[in-house]
Amino acid sequence: MHGTSRSVRDVEDNRSSSAAASATILPKPVNGREFEATLLAIAAHDLRQPLQVIQSVREQLDNGLRTRSELTLLELCQSAINQLAGQLDQLLSALRIGEHDGHVKLSPVALEALLRGVRRDYELAALDKGLQIRMVSTRSWIRSDVLLLGSVLRNLVSNAIKYTEPGGRILIGCRHMRTCIRVDVVDTGIGIPGAQMSRIFEAFARLDPASDQGLGIGLFIVRQATGILGHRVQVSSVVGRGTRFSIVAKRPMRKRRGRGKR
Repeated sequence: MHGTSRSVRDVEDNRSSSAAASATILPKPVNGREFEATLLAIAAHDLRQPLQVIQSVREQLDNGLRTRSELTLLELCQSAINQLAGQLDQLLSALRIGEHDGHVKLSPVALEALLRGVRRDYELAALDKGLQIRMVSTRSWIRSDVLLLGSVLRNLVSNAIKYTEPGGRILIGCRHMRTCIRVDVVDTGIGIPGAQMSRIFEAFARLDPASDQGLGIGLFIVRQATGILGHRVQVSSVVGRGTRFSIVAKRPMRKRRGRGKR
């Protein structure tokens, strides 16, 4: 990463390179019919309003003294609200990708502001789970789309939080390559078995099929969005040590300076 800190190296070194499973996902044409069928025409926009009402009612019930059993029920209620909100966020991200219909105009994107915003959005969720989330400052720019790339990074960070045990760490930053910038989301989570590496980007795929967390479309959204953007996805993981998801994108073309008139 540009200006790599000691903490970044610690997390990278925590994953034994000799035992790491890795994969590079190349951009592929977006299948519009498959995408629409996967979403099942869920109107996520219409579900947001009633969810906000439920959250408001739950906060009002939390006022005043409560018995232990009542507090337990309120915690269960909040957990369900958070889970539903996360699922809606994924669906809204997927719908936003579908609206592009496979076409998007790339423009220069400053990574500092984008990465800082993503970290800020998930800071409370990480703290609530007992995780440390950090970001390495950068001056890098890439050719991308702010909305789609933001959806990609939010899904990656959300995924990292989901599969990292309390006490773990998540780092967001980037590394300079020859003509590209590699944007990394690194965690010290449970890791991905090599046998599952080829299917993690499929719709409704979960590392733990018995888990009811999320819809299993977060990484599917990542693959669809990066396909539209023309970016590459790289994955490196060691079971029990952690995972690094990377988005590789091209740098903006430098404008040639014209010769001044004599």
